[in-house]
Amino acid sequence: MTEGISSFWGPVTSTIECCEKNYAYSSYIAEFYNTISNIPTILLALVGLINALRQRFEKRFTILHISNMILAIGNMLYHATLQRGQQQSDETPMVWEMLLYMYILYSPDWHYRSTMPTFLFLYGAVFAVVHAIVQLGIGFKVHYFILCLLCIPRMYKYYIHTQDASAKRLAKIYVATLCLASLCWFCDRVFCKEISSWPVNPQGHALWHIFMAFSSYFANTFMMFCRAQQREWSPKVVQIMGVLPYVKIEKPKTQ
Repeated sequence: MTEGISSFWGPVTSTIECCEKNYAYSSYIAEFYNTISNIPTILLALVGLINALRQRFEKRFTILHISNMILAIGNMLYHATLQRGQQQSDETPMVWEMLLYMYILYSPDWHYRSTMPTFLFLYGAVFAVVHAIVQLGIGFKVHYFILCLLCIPRMYKYYIHTQDASAKRLAKIYVATLCLASLCWFCDRVFCKEISSWPVNPQGHALWHIFMAFSSYFANTFMMFCRAQQREWSPKVVQIMGVLPYVKIEKPKTQ
């Protein structure tokens, strides 16, 4: 949405704008709520990163939590500036993160260990170059949607083969928060004209960020549990101060 105080970053060049008045609170932040709502993603990813490092999970999970932080920071830059270059700093990490999810989900059954990460890395690098040159629009959205769909069968397989009730609860909360996030995004995108006339804007896109922060955290935690089961690390879902769940493992002495 246009209007607001003067812009430090100049005219909007991004191809997408959300239902929030631009530069309403600061000349340095185009969409204030959409920018600061990425903070929960960074904090939750930091919790996951500390847990992965402290218990010496596989490096793939360290990279996964760091990628969540990078994605959130890129998204903050995009919403703060509404510039086309910064929009790519949000969209390209989105694709890289989905490729990382595909690696974590499918690699246990991949018999040639070096080929899969090499292929996915090259794929992500080529996409970044193409996206920077061609500036994909609808093509990016279709591509990202397909990558998401490719992850669903494997996540469902993990869910039906998991017997632990606490782990299943993680998966259910992941799906629930994902649905809530999608609903907020949809309403903000489709009903912006109506929402703009309300006395208070519920900031649907900012809520999308917050719900997705929890959705990503629960998805990552569930995958850590499933991988720990595969490695026979006796995983248990415990809670930080009785609130935020994480995976606690006990590795065999031989490992």
